[in-house]
Amino acid sequence: MAGGPAGDVSRVEAPVTVKAYLMCVFAAFGGIFFGYDSGYISGVMGMSSFIEMIEGPGATTLTSSNKSLITSILSAGTFFGALIAGDIADWIGRRITVIIGCAIFIVGVILQVAANNLGLIVAGRLVAGWGVGFVSAIIILYMSEIAPRKVRGAIVSGYQFCICVGLLLASCVNYGTQERTDTSAYRIPIGLQILWALILGGGLFFLPESPRYFVRKGQLDDAASALASLRDQPLESSYIQDELAEIIANNEFEMAAVPQGSYLNAWHNCFKGSLSNPASYLRRTILGTSMQMMQQWTGVNFVFYFGTTFFMQLGTIENPFLISMITTLVNVCTTPISFWTMERVGRRALLIWGAFGMCVCQFIVAIIGTVRPDDTNAVKAMIAFICIYIAFFATTWGPGAWVVIGEIFPLPMRAKGVALSTASNWLWNCIIAVITPYMVDEDKGNLGAKVFFIWGSLCACCFVYAYLLVPETKGLTLEQVDQMLVEATPRTSAKWVPHTTFAAEMGMTEKAKVGHLENPSGDESA
Repeated sequence: MAGGPAGDVSRVEAPVTVKAYLMCVFAAFGGIFFGYDSGYISGVMGMSSFIEMIEGPGATTLTSSNKSLITSILSAGTFFGALIAGDIADWIGRRITVIIGCAIFIVGVILQVAANNLGLIVAGRLVAGWGVGFVSAIIILYMSEIAPRKVRGAIVSGYQFCICVGLLLASCVNYGTQERTDTSAYRIPIGLQILWALILGGGLFFLPESPRYFVRKGQLDDAASALASLRDQPLESSYIQDELAEIIANNEFEMAAVPQGSYLNAWHNCFKGSLSNPASYLRRTILGTSMQMMQQWTGVNFVFYFGTTFFMQLGTIENPFLISMITTLVNVCTTPISFWTMERVGRRALLIWGAFGMCVCQFIVAIIGTVRPDDTNAVKAMIAFICIYIAFFATTWGPGAWVVIGEIFPLPMRAKGVALSTASNWLWNCIIAVITPYMVDEDKGNLGAKVFFIWGSLCACCFVYAYLLVPETKGLTLEQVDQMLVEATPRTSAKWVPHTTFAAEMGMTEKAKVGHLENPSGDESA
């Protein structure tokens, strides 16, 4: 089956169809897990029935240590779940790994719903965290590998949008149950999470596996079938043959450059290469893990984890639950803007200017809160700038960090690279969840609004980081990103254009039918 002209970069992917687009969009539903689970705990920790269940009858607030433990333990579980998921995704596939994560998550939710003490709540959130780790790491990998290049940024941004929807749903449910005087006040928000797991896990049974996973395993006929389904093209289509040849050629090139060897050597490969080489495996691993660290440094989870209790401490807000719901609504309404800007403006520019905008807003909040802490109008201004700050995050760093980590890793290390990056997100998520109560609670650091000086300073670091280190990956296939990292620096990457293909360079442009391609045995190391 003859392909397109040798090295024709315009034929490395089929045109986008509605069916192909919708199949990819559904996978973004996994963001509901992350968002809802991050959002419900903020309101639940302010409910009197939950406080009394943890602290005992008559208690009115959670201790800083218990608040820190309950919030952070999920992130700790997710950190380890994300690391393990990278191996499982390479062994049994991306899709099945996410389904397993849904099942583990449901077990954790059941434990939390049944809890009548701190121990079972902590255990349930730890188990649920393992499931969220599986889903959050591999759903990004899965979406990046199946999405057409022209809409990949928008589709992965859809994951962040689903996170925002999850946060909003959690705020709405908390708002609706906060007045209940029995344990249903917190059991309903916790138990509702099972629904998201059933929808995602059930739906993935009907989606194809990632064709890049099949190429990695050497199952080329399966890869062709999956690719044809994803692109809504016949198996004999020259588009399918050309794209598959490019994926195979890129994988063979990377495998030749960095042989995988044993299990431990495969992990060791993630840290091979020179720091001065933007295309080295070490540099990509550092970029992915630091990107997720920086996303957490923006401080947005302070608002979503501790927003309700923080607004309570200000003492000038009548309904902190309503304000928390408003902030999540801003998050939801502004995130879809990134569907367009991610492909039009690009990843790099959005991350640079997003960090700048967040920095300005946070310093304004900190200054207002320090100079006029008891002024009702000043507090309203603080809330307004917090909402603007969230809008900057939702349109830039929120989706942008996930998009970039799904694009920068070569196929032989992609699952492990995305897993390490996601684990970094959850590690820093956990660290921030642990230390924040000690920074802002009245009986501890009591920083109050001054905490935004810290987040603003960290956003300034994000600005410098994005300018110096983040490459532009807009409009490129995952294989072309590999070429770009070799031939361009982060600051020149936006001007780079593909000029050849891996298939052309490796003599694979004249292809036989997929069933006769080399290495059909499934030998991963071939």
